[in-house]
Amino acid sequence: MEDERRIRETLYEILGEEGCGISCEEDADIFHDEEGWKLMLCGFMEPWKLGATVEQARASLKDLGAMRYGLS
Repeated sequence: MEDERRIRETLYEILGEEGCGISCEEDADIFHDEEGWKLMLCGFMEPWKLGATVEQARASLKDLGAMRYGLS
């Protein structure tokens, strides 16, 4: 649960306090399976693969946020 919390904190650092950061707070499903960490956000059709480790997942979120690809 600590790992999921760290990834979720990174997600909300990127989203901020506006827009999807508030409306999707409970809709952001972060989970780990045999392929690694994944994020299902705001009704996207399939989960986004974030990486095998927590640090890879956090880095993926930061990269996606920097490109403004669906996260801001």
